[in-house]
Amino acid sequence: MSIVSKIYRALVPESFRWKLIYYKRNKAENKIKQKVLSYYKQHPTNDVEINEALKYLETNSISVFPYPFFLEYTKKPIEVIIDPKNQLPYVMHFGKKIYFKKNWTKEHIIDAYRFLLAEQDERSGHCYLNKDYAIEANSVIVDVGAAEGIFALNEIEKIKHIFLIETDNEWIEALKETYKPWLEKITIINKFVSNKDDDTNVRLDTYFADIEKIDLLKIDVDGAEQELLNGADKTVSNKVKKLAICTYHKTNDNRDFTAYLKEKNYSLTNSHGYMLFYFDPNFEVPYFRRGLIKAEKK
Repeated sequence: MSIVSKIYRALVPESFRWKLIYYKRNKAENKIKQKVLSYYKQHPTNDVEINEALKYLETNSISVFPYPFFLEYTKKPIEVIIDPKNQLPYVMHFGKKIYFKKNWTKEHIIDAYRFLLAEQDERSGHCYLNKDYAIEANSVIVDVGAAEGIFALNEIEKIKHIFLIETDNEWIEALKETYKPWLEKITIINKFVSNKDDDTNVRLDTYFADIEKIDLLKIDVDGAEQELLNGADKTVSNKVKKLAICTYHKTNDNRDFTAYLKEKNYSLTNSHGYMLFYFDPNFEVPYFRRGLIKAEKK
């Protein structure tokens, strides 16, 4: 951190700093929202879910999840607690501690946790699990891009084993604390999953060469999904029963991964609605993207 940054943090109250951040963010986001609305005013669509999102945008700020359900989470009260044993912050998630990065402010954690709750709402385009697509008892799970580890935490008691794959050391520190009560069930892998094997990368085909079956493979790797699949062809073809893969990072991911998984004899469904992943530098027409594909071997 620069000297100027340190002085700024020392002199300017954190509450004011966050107000300034929100002001700048809202100004930039409003420009993006107007661009989306302007495009669809000139290019109307018959897609019911897109039109529902456009109606939401007319009277609300832009959101990754541009639907009314998201508003249920924006002011949800969240308590952030500092663990005195390790100084890591956590929130209680349906009776379980879920830890966050040590250097995150409480405001950052509150925003992030609210977003996670919205993200995994069954009405969300990013919701992995529901009654029709669930983790089964005694399952072997692979979570690629585990981050804070919320994906499987609610179901950890019924899981036989879960492989948590994450490269961010701060998240790994948090994951170890979150999953400490179930150490015998977890393996944390600090590697990028891609199409090559070296000191920092591993192919799924290599790592899981000796495993017979993966009950559920979840993939969210910030736009590197195609590279992962290129190194996981045998695994996806022969060992995975269910596969949930994010498709919102790039414009054509949903189309490309749909074709790939159909060739592998999976039945496919998309999550509900669309996402507006406007953080993408290549955020482009048609703007709305499907959040993920839920696939199951036929």
